Amino acid sequence: MKLTSKAPGRLTKTAFLVVFATEEKPPKLPSEVAAPDAFLSDFKADAKKSNLTYASSGPARMVLAAGLGKQKKVDAEALRRAAAVAVRRAEARGAAQATMLVDDHVARLAGGPERVGCALAEGALMGAYHFTDLKSDAKPPKLRSVTLVGAGTDFKKGVRRGRILAEANLFARDLQNEPGNRMTPTAMAAAARAVARRSEQITCRVLDEEAMERLGMGLLLSVAQGTSEPAKLVHLVYKPRRKARAKIAFVGKGLTFDAGGISLKPAAKMDEMRFDMSGGAAVIGAFHGLAELDVPYEVHGIVPCTENLINGEATKPGDVHRAMNGTTVEILNTDAEGRLILADALAYATTKVKADTIIDLATLTGAVVVGLGHEVSGMFASTPRLRRALDAAGEATGERVWPLPLYETHKSMMKGTSADLRNIGPPDMGGGAIAGAAFLAHFVENGAEWCHLDIAGTAWGGAQRDWVGGPRGSGVGARLLLEYLEARDRVGGSAE
Repeated sequence: MKLTSKAPGRLTKTAFLVVFATEEKPPKLPSEVAAPDAFLSDFKADAKKSNLTYASSGPARMVLAAGLGKQKKVDAEALRRAAAVAVRRAEARGAAQATMLVDDHVARLAGGPERVGCALAEGALMGAYHFTDLKSDAKPPKLRSVTLVGAGTDFKKGVRRGRILAEANLFARDLQNEPGNRMTPTAMAAAARAVARRSEQITCRVLDEEAMERLGMGLLLSVAQGTSEPAKLVHLVYKPRRKARAKIAFVGKGLTFDAGGISLKPAAKMDEMRFDMSGGAAVIGAFHGLAELDVPYEVHGIVPCTENLINGEATKPGDVHRAMNGTTVEILNTDAEGRLILADALAYATTKVKADTIIDLATLTGAVVVGLGHEVSGMFASTPRLRRALDAAGEATGERVWPLPLYETHKSMMKGTSADLRNIGPPDMGGGAIAGAAFLAHFVENGAEWCHLDIAGTAWGGAQRDWVGGPRGSGVGARLLLEYLEARDRVGGSAE
């Protein structure tokens, strides 16, 4: 869908005009557009509610009043959701083009022109998302273009930024929604290479199994033993045009299909295990956005990619494998494989990349879904600064995170009997999401600041959420990471 912005002026012909309103202030139409009196006077403007009518006269064929709720609750997220609702209504009515007007009053309530432009662009593009590539009779979307109207250069700047963030999200979603026979580790590496070609500031290196073996990545390779698909380690690098303020690594779990290995998953919903690469999709999606943004950090994207299947060479419960950093691990459950491939990737980020800050994203545990549901990702941050920065990024993007505890006692409980570590917690530990984070903590070295984000609940399977709807991939993480990069120094503060 084409997205453009323009300054306020005389309204041009449009099939679908959108205006925004709060409960305290009714919607205001342009002077050249007339609508039935009851359309304006009877609309209550509750959050996400909308009212549609045909215009009585003027250049707009249909007019939609989009509610934002009470003024004191209006923020960028309210506009993001309202824009998503609006494009869905436009698509449902068969409109080929839509125009959204934002008056100064609404702009002030939602944080100013730049933030408003960004939120509207995100909501419009993400709300209009369709994945129909594999349907032979798929019809193209009816809504082909949206024009956002707002005052000032800051509004235009915000629309551009919102487009970049939204396209990063949509790119991640496209990767997620591909079936496992198409989104293989090789295909995921090819997608990363394609992203790197979008910018001279981005490079991509892909390590094959032979290279991983030379590095000693025994945990990642142990998971790959059960599949004929060759494993890959994707390493993207973004370098700023000026001296980097810091070196930041994003690590994303790239399990392109997870049957559980010998610890086989139940058949019900196993098809959804194509989404187990969602952390990797978020990282590659973030680099899609970095191709058009300018951040002052050297950014590394590390995505270990493999399948977790069963053959005669698959890892068995009780086997012991050695990680890149020399740690031996007793594999007690082959379905706790995501932490294994992440462990080698984290060791790579600390010893080879030597990152100052590391953030990993993974659909790691069902336990985090039990604890936090589908609206919030679990956050295990090693410093208050990183916790504050990611919390702020989550609030800004609507991809909220929630801090969970990780103490030394949790880490010590991951000690193994036959090896240095065990890959699942002991029966008396509980806290499955904490156990996963506690295991990973053993592979972050050299004093690096680190956060583990468990996105198992937010990556797919949620209810309709306006700009992210339905059971398929949500693209969560891509926009969060980009917002973190842009606001890191402003929000995080000191490390203590």
